[in-house]
Amino acid sequence: MTTGIRPLFAFDNSFVRDLDGLSVPWKAAPAPAPRLLALNEELAAELGLDAEALRTPDGVAVLAGNAVPDGAEPVAQAYAGHQFGNYSPRLGDGRALLLGELHDVHGHRCDLALKGSGRTPFARGGDGRAAVGPMLREYVVSEAMHALGIPTTRSLSVVATGEDVVREQMLPGAVLARVAASHLRVGTFQYAAATGDRALLQRLADHAIARHHPGAAAADNPYLALFERVVDAQAALVARWMLVGFVHGVMNTDNMTISGETIDYGPCAFMEAVDPRTVFSSIDQGGRYAYGNQPGIAQWNLARLAEALLPLIDDDQGAAVEAATAVLASFADRYHGYSYTGMSAKLGITGPGHEPLVADLLELVEAQQVDFTSFFRALSPKESSAGSAARSLFTDPAAFDAWSARWAPLRTATADEMDRVNPVYIPRNHLVEEALTAATDGDLGPFTRLVEVLARPFDARPGLEAYAAPAPADAGDYVTFCGT
Repeated sequence: MTTGIRPLFAFDNSFVRDLDGLSVPWKAAPAPAPRLLALNEELAAELGLDAEALRTPDGVAVLAGNAVPDGAEPVAQAYAGHQFGNYSPRLGDGRALLLGELHDVHGHRCDLALKGSGRTPFARGGDGRAAVGPMLREYVVSEAMHALGIPTTRSLSVVATGEDVVREQMLPGAVLARVAASHLRVGTFQYAAATGDRALLQRLADHAIARHHPGAAAADNPYLALFERVVDAQAALVARWMLVGFVHGVMNTDNMTISGETIDYGPCAFMEAVDPRTVFSSIDQGGRYAYGNQPGIAQWNLARLAEALLPLIDDDQGAAVEAATAVLASFADRYHGYSYTGMSAKLGITGPGHEPLVADLLELVEAQQVDFTSFFRALSPKESSAGSAARSLFTDPAAFDAWSARWAPLRTATADEMDRVNPVYIPRNHLVEEALTAATDGDLGPFTRLVEVLARPFDARPGLEAYAAPAPADAGDYVTFCGT
């Protein structure tokens, strides 16, 4: 069947072409009554797509999985992974399909994939479906992360399917269209390594180098160089998470990308009161993926990538382990470097040697349960008394005064410079939940407004004070769910 939408897409399929054995051809389950809930027109323009055409019935059919565009070769990708520390040799896309690859207006290659489009051979007993709430959560949070300048997959659309899915209760179903630099994960390498097919593993590594880290190809040891670049990208990424209080919630190895993008917005949320033990996921009973554990977990995940790459790094296993271990050990310094640079910018200071000042501040705001986002934004008021607004957030202002006396003489940045790195608006958990609840009940107004506010996180605007405020004191503990 020919549709009016098909000429809009110019798909390539290098993953399928280069990596036979890492996917299964598949088609989405039909959505009986697809209806567009959200379309990211900015992202569509970046992809060179016609947003108005995407809103037509033919366009919505593609975004729902009901029509396969010319040139697309839908596949469910295979990967393994450590989930909460436990290895699963065969995970894969249980409810997702890679449609193919597009080139954006800047010439960058990216994946277009569907999530919630039905069971695949990797479904492992699941129904392959997704509900409206979790798909809109991924949309709003991923777009907020993009606006904050944090590398992330992005959401092109959410389409209601017209049928319910069974969870704890019946919920309206939906399909998300996700755009990513690629969907290559640590778990992809684990899967390839576990096959024992060295040629497949090498093809995967070469594909990843060409697509994400081309500079590694010229190194004396390209596969060790690939590992080093992934270590660096992940150190930078997790530091950025920590600087805005983001808690991923499910840092399994199948949710760590080779590109350095944030992927999978399931039980994610933003920390308000500072506490390294902050956990939002209903299934993270032991706090494995708590806010303060994220850097260590990232390094642990990268060790699993190193294990997969060992046969390529050196034929001598001992030499390969030694080389990979040295690169892995550099994660801590890389992470602390990115974290210190980012924290210095948030505080408006420059130069080395201020680590004790930063450490004492984090200890102070934790002890007094100060709201993370509000505090840093309050440090840069336009009036001359810098820090006075922040002082009001402390139950014991004298402790802040002692810290501020050390900080104030070191501040060199202007208020405007600090405001460009300290957001006033983040996806406050209670507001996200309110928007998703309303959308599930058919009212998209709160969701649309929240997306609009979060698109400009650093620009304070009159009338939006409620979007900058922490959750009410009586809100209770916030719990998120994986959405599967």
